[in-house]
Amino acid sequence: MTIDEIRELIKVVTETGVAELEVQRGDNRVRILRNAPVASQQHIVVPAITAAMPAPIPAANPYPDATPTAAPAPGTDEAEAVTDDNSLIVVKSPIVGTYYEAPSPGAPPFVQTGDIVHPGQVLCIIESMKLMNEIEAEIAGVVVKRLVANAQPVEYGEALFAVRPL
Repeated sequence: MTIDEIRELIKVVTETGVAELEVQRGDNRVRILRNAPVASQQHIVVPAITAAMPAPIPAANPYPDATPTAAPAPGTDEAEAVTDDNSLIVVKSPIVGTYYEAPSPGAPPFVQTGDIVHPGQVLCIIESMKLMNEIEAEIAGVVVKRLVANAQPVEYGEALFAVRPL
């Protein structure tokens, strides 16, 4: 490629707003990056690692003052009794994450046992990948039991609340 051809490519990139252009003709190759940060222009090579990887460092708890509260553990008689009652609707976790009963540490819980809930009302938050996901009621009813302790990890499909429909 000639210098004039390269200048023409730079002109095309500038006029069209294309972020990156790479052209190869035979053994000649030109790569043009437009307004790219310096970090993206660096090539990082990661060598293959054959040794065991160290355990990941857990993320900081966004609710450091939150204290776990008592809730029936999955598999206990109390949790099974609540989830086996056919008159109750079980609200399940749609994602894997950490369950929080309140919007912030020290704030009152979204719902408590005995509260009446309406469709769209926030029941809890599940933090997943540093995103706070509000879990909402899908039906109107009375919260009969909370099945998860505050600040505890939950799995996909794990029962969070038992609600008696109105």
